[in-house]
Amino acid sequence: MKEIVDYLHQIEEEMVDLLEQLVCYESPSTRPDLTEKIGRYLSNIFIDMTGGKVEKLFSDCYSTHLKAVWGEGDKQLLIITHMDTVWPEGTLEVMPFSITDGKAYGPGTFDMKAGIVQALFAIKTLKELNIHLDKKIVLMMTSDEELGSPTSKDYIIEEAKKSDGVFVLEPSQGKEGALKTARKGVGTFEIRVHGVPSHAGIDPEKGASAIEELAEQITYLSSLTDLEKGTTVNVGLIDGGSQKNVIAEDAHAVVDVRVQTKEEMNRVVPLIQNLKPHDPNIEITVTGEIYRPPLERTDDIERLFEKAKSLAHDYLGIELIEEFTGGGSDANFTASLAPTLDGLGAVGAGAHAHHEHCVVSEMPKRSALLALLLIEYGK
Repeated sequence: MKEIVDYLHQIEEEMVDLLEQLVCYESPSTRPDLTEKIGRYLSNIFIDMTGGKVEKLFSDCYSTHLKAVWGEGDKQLLIITHMDTVWPEGTLEVMPFSITDGKAYGPGTFDMKAGIVQALFAIKTLKELNIHLDKKIVLMMTSDEELGSPTSKDYIIEEAKKSDGVFVLEPSQGKEGALKTARKGVGTFEIRVHGVPSHAGIDPEKGASAIEELAEQITYLSSLTDLEKGTTVNVGLIDGGSQKNVIAEDAHAVVDVRVQTKEEMNRVVPLIQNLKPHDPNIEITVTGEIYRPPLERTDDIERLFEKAKSLAHDYLGIELIEEFTGGGSDANFTASLAPTLDGLGAVGAGAHAHHEHCVVSEMPKRSALLALLLIEYGK
């Protein structure tokens, strides 16, 4: 175990070099041509570093996803990462890769290209130190996570069902680098209201305002928020109407929904889906869903965290803590299918923000923690 830790500390510079290369491959989710480029690069890197195999998993509208396999065995452990970022092409011109005060800055450093680096080097370490596992390692590198994983979701679920453990390399939380053992479920709903247009000055009584109806519905939707239960219903976007002197025929809203438990999901979703108009002359259409179910802390997750905490204390001198987060990840899909531990990626801050960065000295430690977990559960 100590040899693993020492080896990764010795090659910290190699980890930083690879991180810089990945950051310089700009990879916004909505640019399949760019995510395809970083995918080709990562395929070659994985094969060179580990001697493993890479399979392309195709997507209808985004870039291909990668399923990289190292080792052999009838059983497997699953590592989940994503190649895409929220940053548009050209961001490097104003946010170039740089290292200041031991922190690596640049688009995607924290979320989650440092996580990819840590996963690759954890596997490389097992190979270089001739550590044999009884289970194969499957590393998923997807290209649409920041969009909710619409095309990679089914691939992830398929692999999770075959896995004895799932390790998600999303960034850790806070300056302490907390792991994530619970996440809210996340959903998006669109409300479309169709009314009856008329002249606002001449025939106001003949109209039925879609905007007024939507305003009533927004008040109701907002009332569904229950902070004690961890439920939030946020109407984040609205639009409607055509002219100031026309009773609005159409109005539209986009709603973000977050729920902490499946019980709350089952309560809130039907209330949103079954909205009824106050005015009989108006029609309401609701579309959308909870696209990431809640990740609730289970006994399996608790045991997995406690093992990680023990390994981190004994071999890395880290006192791991766990936290709950309101954001979603691919761990939301896997937690009900296999023991899942999330937040094993970079330590840093600024996901989706201009100060995004990871702490360089933590990269070999977190990579070592993943390697230790793979050994622990790979026997």
